[in-house]
Amino acid sequence: MRNVLLAVDGSRPSEEAAKFLARLPHFDPVELTLVSVVHRRFVHASYSTNELVEKAYEQDCLNTQASLQRIAGIFDGANVRVKTELIEGAVGESIVQKAKDIKADLVVVGATGHSQISRMLLGSTSDFVATHAPCSVLVVRSQMLPQKSAPLKVCLGYEGTGPCQAALEELMESPWRGQTELNVVLVANCLNEMYADSKCVQYYKDELSHAKEQLEEVSDHVTTHFLEDVHYGEGITRFVESHDINLVVLGETPRSQFSRFLLGSTSQYVLRHVPCSVWITRNRMIEGLKRSETTSAVQRQ
Repeated sequence: MRNVLLAVDGSRPSEEAAKFLARLPHFDPVELTLVSVVHRRFVHASYSTNELVEKAYEQDCLNTQASLQRIAGIFDGANVRVKTELIEGAVGESIVQKAKDIKADLVVVGATGHSQISRMLLGSTSDFVATHAPCSVLVVRSQMLPQKSAPLKVCLGYEGTGPCQAALEELMESPWRGQTELNVVLVANCLNEMYADSKCVQYYKDELSHAKEQLEEVSDHVTTHFLEDVHYGEGITRFVESHDINLVVLGETPRSQFSRFLLGSTSQYVLRHVPCSVWITRNRMIEGLKRSETTSAVQRQ
């Protein structure tokens, strides 16, 4: 998390996203790019009307610049170097393109929606960015953010696969000691009574123990949870709701070439159903895919 893009629009959700980002721990100095996207309205009308539209656009830019400076003030005194930028275009596409241009490690956006239905719909911008960003994405929901004096409760969805291990390693890039509770949750959706004493159960528990051992290098409060549920996403969602989790961390796999991404069924389900913030990690999987494609290209030559 050395190069972060935070997209804001002057709304309360985007300001809460900035405050949440400011609370996340990090080892190294962070290069933070604050971005707001503005629209230039085009009309087919008289010159006087176009002049009014242009003045409105100029005022929008001034208001947005003031908002960017206010958000930048949230990071005063932190080990963060802040740059602000105003860009023009379609919001989602502009944020994704900017993330590509600056080679961001993480894109942070706020999400609207408090009810179950609105969570499932998410927002057009946050949904687009979560699906298409060429790096890890943090979607922040303001309604489940912790109070300043309360510990940060984090849940890592884990099952020992490549994307899950990559998510764990991305978590280990930050110091989580102190006021943070890390929960490693493994949901087994194939177990019943006939498997109760099988090697399958022991394998899952060994995977959890291995994950805990790794995370204890950066955290002094790691708890593992072995759950059984018919649906992985539902199991994670129920755990989040019953334990008042503030942040869910999930590993995501690029579905095709590393420049194109689609949310998988699990991450998509969790993103739309949990009431808290969601961190979709991609960076380590992307780097692995890049190396694989480079090796394949060399072998073909």
